[in-house]
Amino acid sequence: MTTFLKADLFYYPEETKTGGYLEINDGVFGQWQPVLPEGADVIDCSGYRIAPGLVDTHIHGYGGHDVMDNSAEGIKIMSQELLSTGVTSFLPTTLTSSFERLRDVSKTVASAAPEVTGAKIRGIYFEGPYFTEKYKGAQNPSYMKDPSLEEFTAWQEAAGGLIKKIAIAPERKGAAKFVSALTAQGVTVALGHSNATYKEAQTAVEAGASVWVHAYNGMRGLNHREPGMVGAVYNIPNTYAELICDGQHVSPVACDILMQQKTHSRIALITDCMSAGGCADGDYRLGEYAVTVSDGTARLKDSGSLAGSILKLKDGLKNVVNWGLATAEEAVKMASFVPAVSVGIDDVCGQIKEGLAADFIVLDPELNLAATYLDGKKVYQA
Repeated sequence: MTTFLKADLFYYPEETKTGGYLEINDGVFGQWQPVLPEGADVIDCSGYRIAPGLVDTHIHGYGGHDVMDNSAEGIKIMSQELLSTGVTSFLPTTLTSSFERLRDVSKTVASAAPEVTGAKIRGIYFEGPYFTEKYKGAQNPSYMKDPSLEEFTAWQEAAGGLIKKIAIAPERKGAAKFVSALTAQGVTVALGHSNATYKEAQTAVEAGASVWVHAYNGMRGLNHREPGMVGAVYNIPNTYAELICDGQHVSPVACDILMQQKTHSRIALITDCMSAGGCADGDYRLGEYAVTVSDGTARLKDSGSLAGSILKLKDGLKNVVNWGLATAEEAVKMASFVPAVSVGIDDVCGQIKEGLAADFIVLDPELNLAATYLDGKKVYQA
């Protein structure tokens, strides 16, 4: 079945098309054209804008469910609930834990992936356990250790090859060898939760690492004598920086500085959202830790430290525009195309492109989410 989508603007990765009609053939994007073919069926979104479905490459939970709950049903509910945030593709993200728990979670996510009916699972992201204790964040340091290819191979086998990304601290023993081996397998290696020097970070990038975990958070700061991890984020080219734009994790000024250093084409907006996303204030858990959510912030009960976020990606997109840090075009790109490119999944999502699944969102002129579509069908209405 062929229909045409009518809208005021269409956000493509490198251009914005004004007016016209976007062809959708049996749930797949076709070509944009300025004139509607005679007798064609139309989805009329006049007064609205069309953007690719958002891609969250770092998200631990949503709607009361956490990836580390090891529940296939919870993963399916999370997938469904994410449609209300504009997300149509995501990487369920683990936390530092035992070898056995991570193996079991890998198997569970892999089993659930083909059965989700909401946002599509495009891979698994292992955030840990190969971190440094000094910048543990809301992760259990008792499980932190040096990277092991043998362990990762077992996890990847349990996941049926679904692990797309893993984060490590570059100062860990054997890190460069580990990075080289995984990137050769097509796995994206990110760097974070780290006290690494600039040189240690640079060595890991030279071995193949290409993403910085939630820039600024959980890493050695910038010093004029030792640029550290933040200096590496700023200065090492051809790398991508994850960024949480909730106004809590990173100030708008620091976000602006990062965007000036990396450019918008190298920043992937993420949420780092935990299970309380989309839920009321109260008590929750992030992995093994008790968390209290209030006033838009999730914090560990025992220390008061930030514990992930409750950010919706659609709101992160709006924030950077409202803060004056990006145009609508740049913000859409940072929440869809750049995250997809950063983990090598832009061949299946993150952009409006002929031949890709017609996963897209409808935005009003103020960038509020009006509707979400999967495979050309409306699956969420605001």
